[in-house]
Formats: sequence, C-alpha cells, structure tokens
Amino acid sequence: MAYAIFASLNSVLLGYDVGVMSGAILFIRDDLKLTEVQEEVFVGILSIISLFGSLAGGKTSDAIGRKWTMGLASLVFQSGAAITALATSFTLLMTGRLLSGIGIGFGIMIAPIYIAEIAPSTARGTLTSLPEIFINLGILLGYISNYALSGLPSNINWRIMLAVGILPSVFIGFALFVIPESPRWLVMQNRIDEARMVLLKTNENGSEVDDRLAEIRKAATFANEGKAAWRDLLVNPTPGVRKMLVTGCGIQIFQQITGIDATVYYSPRIFENAGIKDNTDILAATVAVGFTKTIFILIAIFLIDRVGRKPLLYVSTIGMTFCLLCLGLTLWTSGEGTIGIVLAVLFVCGNVAFFSIGIGPVCWVVSSEIFPLKLRAQASAMGAVGSRVSSGLVAMSFLSVTRAITVGGAFLVFAAISAVSVAFVHKCVPETKGKSLEQIEMLFFKNERTEGEVGLGDVEHLIDRQ
Repeated sequence: MAYAIFASLNSVLLGYDVGVMSGAILFIRDDLKLTEVQEEVFVGILSIISLFGSLAGGKTSDAIGRKWTMGLASLVFQSGAAITALATSFTLLMTGRLLSGIGIGFGIMIAPIYIAEIAPSTARGTLTSLPEIFINLGILLGYISNYALSGLPSNINWRIMLAVGILPSVFIGFALFVIPESPRWLVMQNRIDEARMVLLKTNENGSEVDDRLAEIRKAATFANEGKAAWRDLLVNPTPGVRKMLVTGCGIQIFQQITGIDATVYYSPRIFENAGIKDNTDILAATVAVGFTKTIFILIAIFLIDRVGRKPLLYVSTIGMTFCLLCLGLTLWTSGEGTIGIVLAVLFVCGNVAFFSIGIGPVCWVVSSEIFPLKLRAQASAMGAVGSRVSSGLVAMSFLSVTRAITVGGAFLVFAAISAVSVAFVHKCVPETKGKSLEQIEMLFFKNERTEGEVGLGDVEHLIDRQ
C-alpha cells in the first residue's frame, strides 16, 4: 500500500492542475486579457500535448525503469508549472503549459503500470485505482485553493494558485528513494534476485513469490525475444492483441468523451449558466463538486476488489447517462431561477459521483491489467494517448460547442455518448477481479494457440519446444 501511495503522487499534479485551472482561468483571462479562443487553447492544450509524454513514457519506462520515469515526469511538470506561474504573456503561458503537459503524459501512463506490476492479485484493483483517487484529491485541493485565494487581486491570486501545484514534487522526490523498482521490469533486465526481494516486500509468502516469479519469467522470456512492441501493436496485431487494444483504448476514450473534463474544467461556466453570478459563490459550488468526487472515489477503492470491475462500470455508465441527461434538460429548460441552480449543482455532483465510483478508477485498472508484459508499457501509452487526445478535444471545443448549441445541448450530446459507453462495457470489457496479470492475458488469447501469439500459454509453448 505504501509503495502504491508514493507512486500515485504524480497524479496529484494532474488533478491539481485540472481543479485549479477551472478557477484560475477566470483571473488569468482578466489579467492577461485572453480571448475566448486563447482560453480554450490554453486549457485544452495540456491534454493534447501530454500524448507526447505518454508515447515517450512507454519506451522510457522500459529503458530506465518504472520508478525513474515517474521522477522524470515530476521534474518536467515542475518546470512547466513554474514558468506558467511567472508568465507575463500568452506565449509564456503556453510554453509552461506545454512542459506541464509532457510531464503529465509521463506520469499518468506509468503510475498504473508500476502499481499493477508490483501489487498482489488480491489487492491489485484497489491499489491500481489509487492514482485516480489522487487525481481527485488534487482536483479538490485545486478547488479549495481557488476559493481560498479568490479574494486576492486577480494579477496575484492565479500565480499563487499555480505555484502551489509545485509542492507535491517535493514528496515525489522523496518517494523515489523509498519505493522499489517493478519486479517485472527487473526480470526483463535479468535481475532475478532483486525481483524476488521486491515480491517478498509485498507480503506474499515464499511459495506464492516463487510461483509468481516463475510466471513472470515465462512471460519475460517471450518479451525479451523480440523488442518490436510497436509493430505487434500497430502493424500486425494478432486477434487477441486487437481485442486488448479495443478494450484498453476504448475504455480510456469513453472515460473522456462522456465529458468529465468539460464538467471539471468548466464547472464555473456551467454554474454561471445556471444562474450563479458571483465568482466566490461559483467557486464555492465547485468545492462541493470536488468533495463529491473525492468521497465517491474513496468508496470505489473499497468496492473494486470486492464487487469487481464490470459491475462498477455498469453502475457508473448508467448513472452518468441519467445525470448528464437531466443536467442537459435542466440547463436547456429551467432558466436562471433558484430551482435551476439547485438542480444544476445536484446533477453535476451526481455525474462526478458516478464517474468516480466506476469508469474513473476502473478505466486505469483495466488498461494496466490486460496487456502482456512485452506490450504493456507501449499499449498503456497508447491508451493514455487516446485518453489525453479525447480530453483535449473536449476541453478545447467545449466553449465553441456551447456557443453553437448551448450548454444544455452540449450535455445532452454527452448523455448520448455515455449511453453508448454502457453497450461498450457490456460487449468489450471482461471481468478481471482476482486474476493474475498472466491469467488475464488468457481471457483474450483463450481460443488462439499460434507461435506468433503473445499470451502466457504461447510463452509456455515456446519454452517447451526449446
């Protein structure tokens, strides 16, 4: 648990940025005289640019290790946050934003991989959901920072808001000297004794460690026979790998195109549209959203290894569809009266609650569990790219879309997409609760037994032939 917590600290950086930017942009816009287009680009570009960090993160984590990739992510983000906080022009704002995006891209793809590879099977879902919990904690801290500093002059408060986001980097630096390297990465480097020592530290007994180490070595044997992971993913994927890509990338994309980042980034705009006019009251309402999001992600951590991944996804996607539909109708029809304000706050909180209890954390758990060792880093990077691109497109287009079809109309579109996500979960997402990473592979490869396959059964076949 301690190792997973330390590994999840990078996620606070992403969460804080998302939360604090929802309020800080109100003051940045006034201080630096940004246009609406510049505002959209500034907010959304972080998600788009983070795809480069995610793509580089896969190969980097295979080269230098999982934990040092997390350290690199923190360093790059810290540099970007400092430049943004000191910016005096839109150009400098964008320079800092680009660096922050690359750092976040590294961080969001590597933490779930590290935790999935180090956690025992019985607790892997709980532990792998910790990054999402820390994202929510960061969002809440960002909202609170917005509210607490909103009374300061607008040319000062947003700089302090952004500078506070650098502080978690101090704890991340400390964590690098505490957490061990991933045992599966160590096996890939043929550092077997070190891998065994790490497995022992996860409180598994000796026989379980030996069995797990044997499974990992079999998977690593095939992983080390060929390094062309990108070719296996993009050029000539087997049917099993193709199904993994649909599941892993699809769930990442649905997590974002159902509008969660629009809800979080632009919650002040939503509440303003509902009828709240004072900035302090608007930021107070966003704090309520942050608390709701955090509370329900904490509930999810206790359910994910007890109830399972798929039931939580059903509850989440169905509940989000209902709340998004009701929010869209409320904003479309109720005007700016007290009832409209209350309903808007209620349905925004409901949407983030259902997101946090299901697709929010489960998305990262599933996408870090399903891929073979040889493909895990690169495939997870692809999933993170899908997530970041989708997030960026939603964030960068939301204001333009609302201008064309109103805020209520935008959320009706999100409701329709969320309804499609229910069907996707039913058709494409298997239940992975309680299974080892190597056993999960067999859910996708169970009907395939060819020499070119990547699953554990094929690894055993190749070893037996030698």
